[in-house]
Amino acid sequence: MELVQVAQHAEDLQRAAGFYEMLLGEGPVATFDPPGLVFFRLGRTRLLLDRVAPSALLYLRVDDVRVRIEELAAEGVAVDTPPHQIFTHEDETLGPAGHAEWQAFIKDSEGNLVGLVSHHPS
Repeated sequence: MELVQVAQHAEDLQRAAGFYEMLLGEGPVATFDPPGLVFFRLGRTRLLLDRVAPSALLYLRVDDVRVRIEELAAEGVAVDTPPHQIFTHEDETLGPAGHAEWQAFIKDSEGNLVGLVSHHPS
């Protein structure tokens, strides 16, 4: 089984699409308005921005969460939780062995929480 799509609430589609284009570094792959749907590509998974979807908690991998949070804060993005180390992976079960997992959380343009994750040698 594979995750195909994640839906995220977007009250204002244009504002949300602009936010995710800035965050992801690429524009949407499809927009249908009406009925109010914007699609982005996240690897093999689609991110759907939808006016009627509930809020989802997305976790996105970035190269270095400590650097990316500084960049996003400079762009005016609301930082909910600053970068912090969650744990160190001792094996490959949940991440690369011998690497510390760092996470931080931001608010998107619609008030949804978005997690950013990176791994660094411990």
